[in-house]
Amino acid sequence: MKLVGLTGGIGCGKTTVLQEFEKIGVPCFIADKRAASYYTDRTFLDNLHAIFGDKPFDADGNVDKQSLASIVFNDRQKLLQLNSLIHPRVMAEFKEWASQQQAPYVILESAIIFEYNLDQHLDAIIAVYLEKEERMRRLQLRDRTTRDAIEARMRNQISAEEKMDRADYVILNYEGNPRQRQVAFTDRLIRQL
Repeated sequence: MKLVGLTGGIGCGKTTVLQEFEKIGVPCFIADKRAASYYTDRTFLDNLHAIFGDKPFDADGNVDKQSLASIVFNDRQKLLQLNSLIHPRVMAEFKEWASQQQAPYVILESAIIFEYNLDQHLDAIIAVYLEKEERMRRLQLRDRTTRDAIEARMRNQISAEEKMDRADYVILNYEGNPRQRQVAFTDRLIRQL
């Protein structure tokens, strides 16, 4: 079985493309969804508290994700520390999950495959591409946030163009572009690997 990564910059439509792969029967593992489950794990929360102190926690001891985001997307060192707690665990869980699947290949979806060298564990990478201004427009509508907040998050990812250059396959995710055909074509190529 092949392990394939799907990545792209924030707001490029990775989820929409991933849904097209799921429709044709490709098992997909979403890193962010798995990582979100860690925020109820006591050991993870203790490690988080050791790094960040009380700042990202609310009065009930739950993580205020907006507060955590404002810390890590403005402090590269804190972001690296947070990701060192999350990504090795996500990758181990992905590999365990993949070993239980019955398919020619599976997909790990993560925005930061190249940033954290997760590509070294994968056989191929698909990049979803959308130019920056359209991503900005979508994110401002979706997240109801400021351009500055979005740019702070973007600064912590390599550029969409570099992801596209480093990937084995690229899906252009513009409105009206034949996304379904691109996914079907990419699927055929991966199955031939």
